[in-house]
Amino acid sequence: MKLLLSISFFFFFLSNLLMLISMIISKKSFEDREKCSPFECGFDPKSLPRIPFSLHFFLITVIFLIFDVEIALLFPIIPNFNMSNFYSWFLLSSFFIIILLIGLYHEWNQKMLNWTY
Repeated sequence: MKLLLSISFFFFFLSNLLMLISMIISKKSFEDREKCSPFECGFDPKSLPRIPFSLHFFLITVIFLIFDVEIALLFPIIPNFNMSNFYSWFLLSSFFIIILLIGLYHEWNQKMLNWTY
């Protein structure tokens, strides 16, 4: 028991010592302008780094990405037509397209597809 306690104390002391040494070695100088300034192709940036971004444009982009992935998921349905019977293929593809249309209707109903903002 004493051995376990002494080993754990040793590792605790060693880890704290290493943390202290790393804090002393890596002390940063906040007065140095060159280290704190942003670097943009060799010259100082003229504009603010936080420019306003259209949230509506971002949502349109996300909607496009989601529907693009869903359309890409439709491609394996076409070769699957030869491997399954017509009824199951038609049911699966109709179900998938209905889900896409419901999502499109929901986005349209929430007025996310309007550019008049």
